[in-house]
Amino acid sequence: MNLADIAALRLANQQILNTRFTDPAELVAWMGAVQSQDFAMAKWALGLRLKKATDAAVEQAVDAGGIIRTHIMRPTWHFVAKEDARWIMELTAPHVYRLAGSMYRQLKLDDGVFKITNDLIGKLLADGAELTREEVISEVNKAGIETDNLRATHIMFQAELDKIICNGARRGKKFTYALFDKKIPASAALEREEALAALAKRYFTSHGPATVQDFAWWSGLSLTDSKLAFEAVRGEFEGANVDGREYLFTGVSEIPKVHGKAMLIPAFDEITIGYADRSAAMDDAVAQNPDSGAGIFKPVVMVKGKIVASWRRTEKKDSVNIELAPLAKMPAAAGNSLEAAGTAYARFIGKKNVVFQ
Repeated sequence: MNLADIAALRLANQQILNTRFTDPAELVAWMGAVQSQDFAMAKWALGLRLKKATDAAVEQAVDAGGIIRTHIMRPTWHFVAKEDARWIMELTAPHVYRLAGSMYRQLKLDDGVFKITNDLIGKLLADGAELTREEVISEVNKAGIETDNLRATHIMFQAELDKIICNGARRGKKFTYALFDKKIPASAALEREEALAALAKRYFTSHGPATVQDFAWWSGLSLTDSKLAFEAVRGEFEGANVDGREYLFTGVSEIPKVHGKAMLIPAFDEITIGYADRSAAMDDAVAQNPDSGAGIFKPVVMVKGKIVASWRRTEKKDSVNIELAPLAKMPAAAGNSLEAAGTAYARFIGKKNVVFQ
């Protein structure tokens, strides 16, 4: 196995090649979690992996509660299936809380403050109301809790970790929060070892081939916990040693064939951000080029699993303009397929035309 094989298998397992999914929530469950702090790009990350998806349909799945958007790993926003939100949060939240500890001390936020704010927020949302952050924080201020923007951010963040709140439906362009227990079905708690194995199995199934270091990065768990999870599921996967690293992946009869067409990959996509080592997706020269955004912070164009350009979009009334910044030589056949890739994206966001610049 080599890096090209790893790239091909990841494209297949992540459902970018020949997806079998039509339902956004089922796709998110397959992936385990999908990073989603850039909401528009995160919706396209799902659209890229679904048959005949639209931006509106993906957003409806989030608004309806089949997909939960919350801070659950690393820590940053992620999409997670509603059935998985509770047990994954119980597994990852303690580690995220420890990471936030020093910032909490600087902001003079402690368990005593969080008990007051959690109780207040829970009561605000208890009747099923879905409120914006501004509406929630206004009530927190009325209760005598001082909040600048940073304190407000971390008060809401901790309420997510404590399973008090998660996303509600969007109200126009504003995000809202809902009561966690109203959106997430009750379920029996998993033992920690069982939860570690369950998360690892989900990751290596959907993201493999991957290493224990990749899993530690993706999950945000400690390397010690990640090694426990790795060992717990190792026997369920195929293994390969590449450049001294052990990779786990689901067994295949042959490496999937990857077409040479260009693909418009969103910023923060799991095909790049889901791994600590991204060498399968980009050469060193591309990784070091500021225009690549390290393969994470900017949308990128991929050909056969390799990054060859970055892209940015400007939406017009009926069209979307896409500007490319080349990062590596693009094969002529791939360049000729850009129109089709752009048309697919335009269709997803409800535009009639795409214009490349």
